[in-house]
Amino acid sequence: MKVMQTLYTWSTQEGAGKPGEPQRLLQKHFDQSRDLLQYLLYFVSEVAAYAETDAYQRRSKHLPSVEDLNVNTKIAGNELLWTIREDVSVKAVWAADRPDHRIDRDLVKRTYLRLAESEAYRQYIEDSSRERRSEKAILDFIFEELMLPDEHFESHLEEHYSNWDDDGEMVVQLVKGFLQKPGSFRLDQFVSAEKLQFARNLLATVLEKGEYLEQQIHPKLKNWDAERIAALDMILMKMGVAELLYFETIPPKVTINEYIELAKEYSTPQSGQFINGILDNIHKDLVQSGTLHKTDFRKGGKE
Repeated sequence: MKVMQTLYTWSTQEGAGKPGEPQRLLQKHFDQSRDLLQYLLYFVSEVAAYAETDAYQRRSKHLPSVEDLNVNTKIAGNELLWTIREDVSVKAVWAADRPDHRIDRDLVKRTYLRLAESEAYRQYIEDSSRERRSEKAILDFIFEELMLPDEHFESHLEEHYSNWDDDGEMVVQLVKGFLQKPGSFRLDQFVSAEKLQFARNLLATVLEKGEYLEQQIHPKLKNWDAERIAALDMILMKMGVAELLYFETIPPKVTINEYIELAKEYSTPQSGQFINGILDNIHKDLVQSGTLHKTDFRKGGKE
C-alpha cells in the first residue's frame, strides 16, 4: 500500500525530481503511519490519565462536595496502560514526536467526561481488582466506543493527519493489536527491516522497469485505451507484474489477490475485476512461455 501511495504521489509531481527522492517519499509515508499510530495510543493514555486531573480540580473547588473529595482515579493506574507508557519504544517515539504539542486538551477532557458518565466506567471502578481482562476492556472502550465514533475526534485527526483517510483502518487494527499485546512490535521500528527492504526493492523495480512492465500490460488491454485507464490502476498493474517477474518468493496467487484487494479499496468499483483479468492473463502467458520463475518451498525448487 505504501509503495502504491509513493508511486502515485511521484507520478503527480512535475519534473524529474532529485535522485533518491522516491525512496525518501516512501519513508515519509511510513513515518506518517507510525506518527498516527503513536498519537492514537497517546490520546487513549491521556484520557485515562485525566482522572487524576479531574480529581485534583474537583478537590480544589471552594466548597467541594463529598463526591468531589472522593473521585475514583483507578483508571489512571491502569496496569495495561502503564505497561504501554513504560514501553521503551513508545517512550522513545513520544519523546521524538511530541504528541503533547498537538493534542486537543479540551477534547481529551470531553472524552473523559463521557467515559465517567458511562455504565462501562461505573462497573470498572466498582471492581477493586486489577484483572488484565477488565484493564484492557476499559481501554478498548475508550478507543472503540468513545474516540473512533466521535465526529469531533475524527475532525481533529483529519486536521492534523492528512493520511487518516488512507491509513485509518490499518492503524486502528495496529492500535487494537498493541492494546491486546503491548510490546508486540517496537513503535520506534514501525516497519521491520525485511518489510522495509521489500518495499524499497518493489518501488525501485517499478521505477526502473516501468517501460518494460507497461509493454507486458498493453497487449492485454484489448479495447481499452491505455491513456484512459485510471492512473492508480496502471500503477497497481505495474506493481503486480513486477512481483510476478522479479520477486520469485511471492506466489502468483498471493500477488494477484493482493492487487485485487488494493484496487477494490483505493480505486474504482470496477478496478478489482479489471486488474484481476489483466494480471491473470499475464500470469498465464508467463507460465506458458516458461518465463515465470517462482520458488516453490513445498518442493524445494522452482516452478
